[in-house]
Amino acid sequence: MTSPRVVLIAGVSGSGKTTIGTKLAESLGWDYAEADSFHSQANIDKMSAGHPLTDADRLPWLNSIAAWIDDRLEIDRPGVVSCSALKRKYRDILAGDREKVAMVLLDGDRDTIAARMKDRKGHFFSATLLDTQFADLELPSPDEDVVTAPITGTPEETVTHILTALGLSPGPQQRTP
Repeated sequence: MTSPRVVLIAGVSGSGKTTIGTKLAESLGWDYAEADSFHSQANIDKMSAGHPLTDADRLPWLNSIAAWIDDRLEIDRPGVVSCSALKRKYRDILAGDREKVAMVLLDGDRDTIAARMKDRKGHFFSATLLDTQFADLELPSPDEDVVTAPITGTPEETVTHILTALGLSPGPQQRTP
């Protein structure tokens, strides 16, 4: 892969996508988008009530995120976006044939993530849905060229792992106006 212009941080809810995505974007001087901000109010209400989204619920949301990615690529303004991207078909919508999009899967076990979610305050995603996230998770196949980043260390260690794996260096020189 050539040097990515967009990095997609994927993983189940509670894996640290927002924390890692924000820190990665800050270290690179890139734009950041949190996929939760692309959800419709109906989707947020559904998840808040403890109901998992269907593929039909997710499609407009995924298309909105893909449009954000395309905008970054079109104007050559790099960015980081966090999104669960649990299934291959979701990752295909988001990365597809986009050559300058790198995908990173945050890898952690259910117990670690459940403990993190217990401490999380003010998020609409119901912790009762964690098992549905793990049930939906389709681990990437080798042809997807996804970087796996363990979440066992500190967020800074995870970001360093991602930077190294993608061949990126921290600093604003990575951003083009």
